Amino acid sequence: MRIDIISCQPDLLESPFSHSILRRAQQKGLVEIHLHDLRKYAINKYGQIDDYAFGGGAGMVMMIEPIDKCISELQAERTYDAIIYMTPDGQTLNQNTVNQFSLLQNILILCGHYKGVDERVRQRFVTHEISIGDYVLSGGELGAAVLADAIIRIIPGVLNDESSALTDSFQDGLLAPPVFTRPADYKGMKVPEILLSGDGPKIEQWRFEQAIERTRQRRPDLLGE
Repeated sequence: MRIDIISCQPDLLESPFSHSILRRAQQKGLVEIHLHDLRKYAINKYGQIDDYAFGGGAGMVMMIEPIDKCISELQAERTYDAIIYMTPDGQTLNQNTVNQFSLLQNILILCGHYKGVDERVRQRFVTHEISIGDYVLSGGELGAAVLADAIIRIIPGVLNDESSALTDSFQDGLLAPPVFTRPADYKGMKVPEILLSGDGPKIEQWRFEQAIERTRQRRPDLLGE
């Protein structure tokens, strides 16, 4: 998989992709991450990529021309399966959407900034609009990092134990059950006996029941309640 990210603040994205699972995924050749500085496509020598909104109002708007130049240059080199715009008014990201994106080959992510992008960018280029929650950040970079992390970690071969991703919260529509590790008794707080029994089927049944109960308590909407 190849993920290209267009940003006016690309330095913000250097760290997330330089450590841990995302770094190893790149070292294994399972994913390529390419960051593109939108200011390289600015309309003048001052690096301008934004302007005032027609009709007035507070805040600046990212201009269509620099974005057009950048995306068109990238599209001349390859076909993108998805061009994703990170925006607070987009579709709220969930695991099902992440799973679908993980099956694609080439993804282009555009990070919003200021008051957003000229609407014509969305009309001409964008195929998906994604939000990571009902709140506003200073820009789309952190959202892009969240989206990329969620996608990359479930690509086959990225995690050492691929079954781990399949038991995460939301993969089966439920929250994950509680987990425990050594010691079995810590200051009187004991691990449930069933987890120490070695009885695989009963342990799985316990985990399933716990997942349902935790989901009912914390996210009843996932159960339609």
